[in-house]
Amino acid sequence: MELIADILLIAGALGAALYCIVLSRRLRRFNDLEKGVGGAIAVLSAQVDDMTKTLKKAQGAAIGSTSSLKDLTIRAESVSKRLEVLVAAMHDLPDPPRQPPAATPSAEPEHEQPATQAHAPAPAPPAPVEPGPPKTQPTQSELPNSPEPDNVPSVFRSQRSWSQEAAE
Repeated sequence: MELIADILLIAGALGAALYCIVLSRRLRRFNDLEKGVGGAIAVLSAQVDDMTKTLKKAQGAAIGSTSSLKDLTIRAESVSKRLEVLVAAMHDLPDPPRQPPAATPSAEPEHEQPATQAHAPAPAPPAPVEPGPPKTQPTQSELPNSPEPDNVPSVFRSQRSWSQEAAE
């Protein structure tokens, strides 16, 4: 009986050794860096590294673009406020006097014109402006979110300052 047990024990050990050899070969093919899953894992790992580097570069560019856009937006808002003030001030300016249509130029040069044309009548003065209550435009404090910048000429300031300058 001991002999049968030893034979079975040797057969089991040989079977286990054969099984280990087969698994070893399969595992070598599985982990082969060129053809097996190990190669696929190596390629994917390299791609992940490349994508990580690309992502970091894209994040850096996005941060730079964000700060640049923020600066440009702030600048555009300040220019927009200045333009609002200037447009509001344009309503305060008086209408320019209308000029008569220009006469057709003569064929003779100016230096050769006869003496009779040298004393041409002066153009008529502009029509007088009817006095009346001043137009009420919203003052700077009444305009929404448009502070009056310091570098705006006094001509383009609010209606109140225009009328005060005209009265003086």
